[in-house]
Amino acid sequence: MAIRIRLDELLFERRMSLGELADRVGVTPSNLVILKTGRARAIRFTTLDALCRALACEPGDLLTFDSRPELRDDDEV
Repeated sequence: MAIRIRLDELLFERRMSLGELADRVGVTPSNLVILKTGRARAIRFTTLDALCRALACEPGDLLTFDSRPELRDDDEV
């Protein structure tokens, strides 16, 4: 997917743990792991709003677009 989540970078910049963010946002740490590893296929606007509030950021700080073609597991390099 061409949408990338910059959760690790924002957590590092704010010196915040994933567990602390999960508590502030009201989601489980495992759901945040799914989001940060790029395995999520959707995000609720309420969750995006809560993440932006907890991280003091804009949606564009959290989500980026990568236009490079993506390799699948079965593609040859």
